[in-house]
Amino acid sequence: RMSGVIDHVTLNVRDVEASKVFYAEALRPLGYELTMDFVEGAGYAADGKPDFFLAQRGEPSAPVHVAFHSPDRKTVDAFHAAALAAGGTDNGPPGIRRVYHEYYYGAYVLDPEGNNIEAVTHEPE
Repeated sequence: RMSGVIDHVTLNVRDVEASKVFYAEALRPLGYELTMDFVEGAGYAADGKPDFFLAQRGEPSAPVHVAFHSPDRKTVDAFHAAALAAGGTDNGPPGIRRVYHEYYYGAYVLDPEGNNIEAVTHEPE
C-alpha cells in the first residue's frame, strides 16, 4: 500500500461491539483485518500496522467521512457489497464521480453509527 501523511484515524462510537463486527466484514475486501481487539476499542490493519481504530469513549464522532484507498474498481465494488451485507446503508453505489476527476471511482456506505465510509480508486480501469 502507498503510505500517506496520516498515521491513523480513530472513530469514537456508541457501540464498539457492533462496529467491530461491521468493520471486520466491510473492510475485508480492502485487505484489512482486526489486529488489535480490546474491551472498548479495536484496531484494523491492511499491512500489519493498524491505521484505523474504533473507541467507545467520550462523545461519538459521527457523522465523519473516511475514505479507504482501493487498488481497483472491482475492489471498490466488493467493499460496497460487503459493507451492505454487514448491515451498512447504501450512501452512493459504486461508480465514476467525474465531479472529482475523470477516473475517480468510489462507493459510499453509512456504518451503524452514521459515518460515511468510502472505498475509492483513482486508477483508470
